[in-house]
Amino acid sequence: MKQDRYGFLYSLPLTIWLLIFFMLPMVIVLVYAFLKKGVYGGVELEFSLQSFRIFKDRVFLIVLLRTIYISILITIFTVGLSIPSAYFIARSKYKQELLFLIIIPFWTNFLIRIYSWIAILGNNGLINEILLKIGIIKEPVQFLYNFTAIIVISVYTNLPFAILPLYAVIEKFDFSLIEAARDLGLTNGQAFFKVFIPNIKSGIVTAVLFTFIPSLGSYAVPKLVGGASGIMLGNLIAQHLLTTRNWPLASVISGALILVTGLTIFIFLKLSNKPKERRVDEDE
Repeated sequence: MKQDRYGFLYSLPLTIWLLIFFMLPMVIVLVYAFLKKGVYGGVELEFSLQSFRIFKDRVFLIVLLRTIYISILITIFTVGLSIPSAYFIARSKYKQELLFLIIIPFWTNFLIRIYSWIAILGNNGLINEILLKIGIIKEPVQFLYNFTAIIVISVYTNLPFAILPLYAVIEKFDFSLIEAARDLGLTNGQAFFKVFIPNIKSGIVTAVLFTFIPSLGSYAVPKLVGGASGIMLGNLIAQHLLTTRNWPLASVISGALILVTGLTIFIFLKLSNKPKERRVDEDE
């Protein structure tokens, strides 16, 4: 009983913190979704479902699908690049130095990193200037304000969040298992996918979640480099919250984002924890 009491008291500050700064704002957002828009912004304390009509809006559905599609691509490319990077760091004798290089971007403001990419990919940017001087192109290539720019810059910003948890898992991996698998007749590729990947599954799951969730709610990257065709849900929320001042509509879109995020995470965790079916060969 005394240990239970101490455990409760120990977790009480964290519980209060989560209730005040996580659950309460979420409840307020959901409540605002069922209220009427105020004349000059804000909400009126009157029940209304008018904001939910946006789910019939074709433009909103396109933005929703675009957000999910871009977030999935960002996650695939980020995790795909992070696994070999984390593997190389874990096997290198310069682990500390390489980890230091991974952490360095955190020392720089997020917006500065985005504007650095604009300076690189812009019409007057570094890449276009080099290609023009070499003579490969005769006029600047439009690298920015499209899907590709969003994906490239988002992958860059998310890479540290994916590499670090993968490195933590790979560093503890017993690489003698791969050698044993090779001795038993597996090729390098088979040993990688049948032995290495299953044993770092927890790091992959963490990397996917750390990448996919921020990508769904991304605002700054699509705003600065996505252009009109790269609008995502985060941009719609900001537009209705700050420009049209339709807080109930912004709350409905936020609720949809929360629902999509939670549903996707639930499905992904269910699939990742699904035990593989064992095939039993019967001798005739």
